[in-house]
Amino acid sequence: MQQMVSHYQTRKRNRAFAVMTILAILIFIAFIISMNTGYIRLSPSDLLMTLIGSGTDKQSLILFEFRLPRIVISLLIGAGLAVSGCIIQGISRNALAEPGILGINAGAGLMVMLFISFYPSTSAAPVFLLPVLALLGASVTAALIFVLSYKRHKGLSPTRIILTGIAVAAGMSAAMIVLTLKLSPDKYQFVATWLAGSIWGTNWKFVLSLLPWIVILIPYVFYKARVMNVLNLGEELAKGLGAPVAKEQLKLLAAAVGLAASCVAVSGGIGFVGLIGPHLARRLVGPKHEMLLPTSALAGALLVIVADTIGRWIMQPSEIPTGIVVAVIGAPYFLYLLARSKA
Repeated sequence: MQQMVSHYQTRKRNRAFAVMTILAILIFIAFIISMNTGYIRLSPSDLLMTLIGSGTDKQSLILFEFRLPRIVISLLIGAGLAVSGCIIQGISRNALAEPGILGINAGAGLMVMLFISFYPSTSAAPVFLLPVLALLGASVTAALIFVLSYKRHKGLSPTRIILTGIAVAAGMSAAMIVLTLKLSPDKYQFVATWLAGSIWGTNWKFVLSLLPWIVILIPYVFYKARVMNVLNLGEELAKGLGAPVAKEQLKLLAAAVGLAASCVAVSGGIGFVGLIGPHLARRLVGPKHEMLLPTSALAGALLVIVADTIGRWIMQPSEIPTGIVVAVIGAPYFLYLLARSKA
């Protein structure tokens, strides 16, 4: 019997590694295609020559200063939002929970919008301050949702947390609409584009502002994978196994908020990534977080880089904000999950 269980676990692990390998290959393919997508086309030979330093100044400018930073940011944002959504779904035990739906993105966005309204400069200092301000807004929002959804002796109610999040997100969105009424036309255009989910930070400063949050928080969450497995068993059973449930929930929620806030500060209002990534990963590799978390990160990165590439290609020379492309994919999927939900 023990050998059968061990054989089954080995097969599941091998399947998970195979899935992650396929996702990584797809990301690499999307990366290559995205480098050649834009109003000015670069042939494969041009790309190769530019990458090895033999391209023209124009080709180097297009590739290294415009396209590569945006592609890298797309990958980081996709991974960060997907892992954040996976954490929130695990903590709340609600398959429909994710940063955008719960209002965490809206809280971060409101703070960033206030900042942009008064300090529209994109010099180095404001760029590195944006994730911190977004974290502040997201933390206040998350705390509000947590307090309103938590019931003593019952913990976090999955139904209450999503309903509370939707209500809080609606309030934050209303506040942002009021703020837009007082903006000048040029600031309004910028904010409207940002709210639609356009990846507006397209230079290496924004990569450097986002990278520390991803590099620190995602490995920390991977380290907590076994804890998340225990929390998924339910609060009472987790306590019975000796897990400090409230403390671990708070740590993981802080990591989820940090990931979502830092990504929103650069990407704008991109939703559904934290919903689709974990769901796709769970269908492919199962519910164990040791495999679920890295697969979610890869699935989210693939989704955002593909959406960004489609948005830049489909209506050249104009572009569709990445958030709109993701929403076109994510909204029907969310309705499908909502119809299947028993909550």
